[in-house]
Amino acid sequence: MTFSQHSDTSTKNKIIPKSISKEVSTALSHYPELEEVHIDFKFKSSLNKSFMKAQPKFSSLLNSKSKRKYVILMSRKFKIDGLELSIEDVPSKVLVGWIGHELGHILDYHHRSSINLVFFGLRYWLSKNYIREAERVADTYAVTHSMKDYILETKKFILNHSSLSERYKARIKELYLSPDEILLLVKEQEGK
Repeated sequence: MTFSQHSDTSTKNKIIPKSISKEVSTALSHYPELEEVHIDFKFKSSLNKSFMKAQPKFSSLLNSKSKRKYVILMSRKFKIDGLELSIEDVPSKVLVGWIGHELGHILDYHHRSSINLVFFGLRYWLSKNYIREAERVADTYAVTHSMKDYILETKKFILNHSSLSERYKARIKELYLSPDEILLLVKEQEGK
Protein backbone atom coordinates (compact mmCIF):
# COMPACT_ATOMS: atom_id res chain seq x y z
CA MET A 1 0.00 0.00 0.00
CA THR A 2 1.38 3.40 -0.91
CA PHE A 3 1.07 6.10 1.72
CA SER A 4 0.95 9.74 0.81
CA GLN A 5 1.07 12.98 2.75
CA HIS A 6 -1.73 15.26 1.60
CA SER A 7 -1.13 18.98 1.71
CA ASP A 8 -4.64 20.35 1.14
CA THR A 9 -6.31 21.88 4.19
CA SER A 10 -8.90 19.17 4.73
CA THR A 11 -6.16 16.56 5.24
CA LYS A 12 -3.46 18.65 6.94
CA ASN A 13 -1.34 16.68 9.45
CA LYS A 14 -2.70 13.41 8.10
CA ILE A 15 -1.04 10.38 6.56
CA ILE A 16 -3.58 8.60 4.40
CA PRO A 17 -3.25 5.55 2.16
CA LYS A 18 -4.07 6.57 -1.42
CA SER A 19 -6.54 3.69 -1.80
CA ILE A 20 -8.91 5.24 0.78
CA SER A 21 -8.06 8.94 0.48
CA LYS A 22 -11.52 9.79 -0.89
CA GLU A 23 -13.33 8.10 2.00
CA VAL A 24 -10.99 9.54 4.64
CA SER A 25 -11.30 13.05 3.18
CA THR A 26 -15.10 12.75 3.17
CA ALA A 27 -15.16 11.64 6.81
CA LEU A 28 -12.65 14.31 7.87
CA SER A 29 -14.77 17.01 6.21
CA HIS A 30 -17.37 16.37 8.93
CA TYR A 31 -14.83 17.04 11.71
CA PRO A 32 -13.36 20.50 11.10
CA GLU A 33 -12.14 20.62 14.72
CA LEU A 34 -9.69 17.80 13.86
CA GLU A 35 -8.06 19.78 11.05
CA GLU A 36 -4.93 20.58 13.08
CA VAL A 37 -4.79 17.17 14.78
CA HIS A 38 -2.16 14.71 13.56
CA ILE A 39 -3.76 11.41 12.52
CA ASP A 40 -2.12 8.50 10.72
CA PHE A 41 -4.37 6.04 8.91
CA LYS A 42 -2.51 2.73 8.77
CA PHE A 43 -3.31 -0.67 7.37
CA LYS A 44 -2.50 -3.75 9.41
CA SER A 45 -2.73 -7.30 8.13
CA SER A 46 -5.30 -8.09 10.84
CA LEU A 47 -6.82 -6.61 14.00
CA ASN A 48 -8.24 -8.85 16.69
CA LYS A 49 -12.09 -8.72 16.57
CA SER A 50 -12.03 -5.31 14.86
CA PHE A 51 -12.05 -3.84 11.41
CA MET A 52 -10.75 -0.47 12.61
CA LYS A 53 -9.34 0.88 15.83
CA ALA A 54 -8.49 4.47 16.86
CA GLN A 55 -5.96 5.20 19.56
CA PRO A 56 -3.52 7.86 20.70
CA LYS A 57 0.11 7.24 19.78
CA PHE A 58 1.71 6.14 23.03
CA SER A 59 4.83 8.24 22.35
CA SER A 60 2.71 11.41 22.26
CA LEU A 61 0.70 10.85 25.46
CA LEU A 62 2.93 13.15 27.51
CA ASN A 63 2.58 15.95 24.96
CA SER A 64 0.03 18.72 25.32
CA LYS A 65 -3.33 18.02 23.65
CA SER A 66 -2.37 20.23 20.71
CA LYS A 67 0.72 18.09 20.00
CA ARG A 68 -0.83 14.70 20.68
CA LYS A 69 -0.86 12.27 17.74
CA TYR A 70 -3.36 9.56 16.91
CA VAL A 71 -3.57 6.53 14.68
CA ILE A 72 -6.50 4.76 13.07
CA LEU A 73 -5.50 1.18 12.41
CA MET A 74 -7.46 -0.61 9.70
CA SER A 75 -7.47 -4.28 8.91
CA ARG A 76 -6.84 -5.14 5.27
CA LYS A 77 -8.84 -8.30 5.89
CA PHE A 78 -11.54 -8.57 8.52
CA LYS A 79 -11.72 -12.10 9.90
CA ILE A 80 -14.59 -13.08 12.17
CA ASP A 81 -16.02 -16.54 12.81
CA GLY A 82 -14.48 -18.03 9.67
CA LEU A 83 -15.57 -15.17 7.36
CA GLU A 84 -12.89 -13.12 5.67
CA LEU A 85 -13.93 -9.74 4.32
CA SER A 86 -11.45 -7.54 2.44
CA ILE A 87 -11.52 -3.75 2.77
CA GLU A 88 -12.00 -3.68 -1.01
CA ASP A 89 -15.33 -5.50 -0.46
CA VAL A 90 -16.68 -2.71 1.74
CA PRO A 91 -18.80 -0.11 -0.10
CA SER A 92 -17.40 3.43 -0.07
CA LYS A 93 -20.27 4.93 1.95
CA VAL A 94 -19.90 2.18 4.58
CA LEU A 95 -16.17 2.82 4.79
CA VAL A 96 -16.82 6.56 5.30
CA GLY A 97 -19.17 5.67 8.16
CA TRP A 98 -16.63 3.35 9.76
CA ILE A 99 -13.92 6.02 9.52
CA GLY A 100 -16.36 8.64 10.85
CA HIS A 101 -17.02 6.45 13.90
CA GLU A 102 -13.27 6.16 14.55
CA LEU A 103 -12.87 9.93 14.17
CA GLY A 104 -15.56 10.20 16.86
CA HIS A 105 -13.23 8.25 19.15
CA ILE A 106 -10.35 10.59 18.31
CA LEU A 107 -12.48 13.64 19.07
CA ASP A 108 -13.39 12.07 22.41
CA TYR A 109 -9.73 11.28 23.15
CA HIS A 110 -8.64 14.76 22.15
CA HIS A 111 -10.86 16.32 24.82
CA ARG A 112 -9.26 14.18 27.54
CA SER A 113 -6.11 14.80 29.56
CA SER A 114 -3.25 12.32 29.15
CA ILE A 115 -3.85 10.77 32.57
CA ASN A 116 -7.56 10.48 31.78
CA LEU A 117 -6.66 8.68 28.54
CA VAL A 118 -4.55 6.15 30.44
CA PHE A 119 -7.44 5.40 32.81
CA PHE A 120 -9.83 5.35 29.83
CA GLY A 121 -7.67 2.66 28.19
CA LEU A 122 -7.62 0.56 31.36
CA ARG A 123 -11.38 0.80 31.84
CA TYR A 124 -11.97 0.00 28.15
CA TRP A 125 -9.78 -3.07 28.44
CA LEU A 126 -11.39 -4.28 31.70
CA SER A 127 -15.09 -3.46 31.39
CA LYS A 128 -17.62 -4.43 28.74
CA ASN A 129 -19.93 -1.69 30.06
CA TYR A 130 -17.19 0.87 29.52
CA ILE A 131 -16.62 -0.43 25.98
CA ARG A 132 -20.34 0.02 25.32
CA GLU A 133 -20.27 3.58 26.68
CA ALA A 134 -17.17 4.52 24.64
CA GLU A 135 -18.56 3.04 21.41
CA ARG A 136 -21.85 4.85 21.86
CA VAL A 137 -19.99 8.13 22.48
CA ALA A 138 -18.11 7.67 19.19
CA ASP A 139 -21.36 6.91 17.34
CA THR A 140 -22.96 9.98 18.92
CA TYR A 141 -20.08 12.22 17.83
CA ALA A 142 -20.40 10.90 14.28
CA VAL A 143 -24.17 11.47 14.21
CA THR A 144 -23.90 14.98 15.68
CA HIS A 145 -21.29 15.74 13.00
CA SER A 146 -23.85 15.17 10.24
CA MET A 147 -22.71 11.64 9.45
CA LYS A 148 -26.09 9.98 10.14
CA ASP A 149 -26.47 8.54 6.62
CA TYR A 150 -22.96 7.07 6.64
CA ILE A 151 -23.33 5.58 10.13
CA LEU A 152 -26.70 4.07 9.19
CA GLU A 153 -25.18 2.54 6.03
CA THR A 154 -22.41 1.02 8.15
CA LYS A 155 -24.92 -0.43 10.64
CA LYS A 156 -27.07 -1.84 7.82
CA PHE A 157 -24.02 -3.34 6.12
CA ILE A 158 -23.01 -5.15 9.31
CA LEU A 159 -26.44 -6.17 10.56
CA ASN A 160 -27.76 -7.27 7.15
CA HIS A 161 -24.58 -8.99 5.92
CA SER A 162 -25.68 -12.60 5.51
CA SER A 163 -22.18 -14.02 5.97
CA LEU A 164 -21.49 -12.36 9.32
CA SER A 165 -22.32 -14.57 12.29
CA GLU A 166 -25.28 -13.87 14.53
CA ARG A 167 -22.82 -13.83 17.45
CA TYR A 168 -20.89 -10.95 15.87
CA LYS A 169 -24.11 -9.09 15.00
CA ALA A 170 -25.33 -9.53 18.59
CA ARG A 171 -22.06 -7.99 19.83
CA ILE A 172 -22.56 -5.00 17.52
CA LYS A 173 -26.16 -4.58 18.70
CA GLU A 174 -25.06 -4.72 22.32
CA LEU A 175 -22.14 -2.26 22.11
CA TYR A 176 -23.14 0.32 19.50
CA LEU A 177 -26.11 2.59 18.87
CA SER A 178 -28.87 0.85 16.94
CA PRO A 179 -30.31 2.39 13.76
CA ASP A 180 -33.43 3.36 15.77
CA GLU A 181 -31.30 5.04 18.45
CA ILE A 182 -29.42 6.94 15.73
CA LEU A 183 -32.67 8.22 14.22
CA LEU A 184 -33.90 9.23 17.69
CA LEU A 185 -30.63 11.10 18.31
CA VAL A 186 -31.03 12.92 14.99
CA LYS A 187 -34.61 13.86 15.89
CA GLU A 188 -33.39 15.23 19.25
CA GLN A 189 -30.67 17.23 17.46
CA GLU A 190 -33.19 18.69 15.02
CA GLY A 191 -35.45 19.71 17.93
CA LYS A 192 -32.72 21.84 19.54
